[in-house]
Amino acid sequence: MILNMPSAKLLDHFQNPRNVGELPSPARTVEVMNPACGDLLRLSVRWEQDKAVAVRFQVRGCSASIGVGSAVAEWMEGKTREELRTLKTTDLEALVGGLAPESKHAAALALDAIRAQLR
Repeated sequence: MILNMPSAKLLDHFQNPRNVGELPSPARTVEVMNPACGDLLRLSVRWEQDKAVAVRFQVRGCSASIGVGSAVAEWMEGKTREELRTLKTTDLEALVGGLAPESKHAAALALDAIRAQLR
């Protein structure tokens, strides 16, 4: 039996997370939770005009949520609100080289945090 192995990108972001932490005000920090698994993601973004100029994250959850949080925080820097509005979970899964079916909730959690930032 072959188990679904995480991608090299996901493992790298899990083992070496980037942009961990929280930004001070005037950054906006949102917190979202997956009620099914209990994973929690805090996403802190400093916006200038309509561009994310600094992004930090904190996760309490599984390795997939940590890896996706790191990848999203790194990727979001320099993106505009307009670019972020059109994201889908599959876009976020692609950032980490794909997710196993049991880990797809990590991309949904990150997308919820991005949408909360855009509100």
